[in-house]
Parts: sequence; C-alpha cells; structure tokens
Amino acid sequence: MTVKIKQDHEGCIGCGACVSVCPDNWEMGDDGKSKPIETKLDDVGCNQEAADVCPVNVIEVITQ
Repeated sequence: MTVKIKQDHEGCIGCGACVSVCPDNWEMGDDGKSKPIETKLDDVGCNQEAADVCPVNVIEVITQ
C-alpha cells in the first residue's frame, strides 16, 4: 500500500492539532502553519487521525 498526504497549506490555520496527534509526520513550519514531513508513505500511521482532528479539513490521506 502506498499512502499520499495532501494538505491545502494556504487553508491551514496553524492550530497544531495534527502535530499534537501525529508528531512522527507533522511539524510546524516557519510560517506558523503545519506541514507534513513526508507526503509519500508506506502506511497510514497516525496521519488519518491528523486529518480527522483538523478543524478546517485541509488534510487528505489517500491510499493506493
């Protein structure tokens, strides 16, 4: 399985919820918004939880 992480970075409000639940793959950028460390992964890991807790729904986890 291949997992792709898509984020609408412009829509991010920088709340840090994704970083809190998935620090293995999410970090805060210099612009105060979160960003994925890796966008292509071998498994979903905690990324689906990061997408689920995002209050503005800018994270999408795509499995192929």
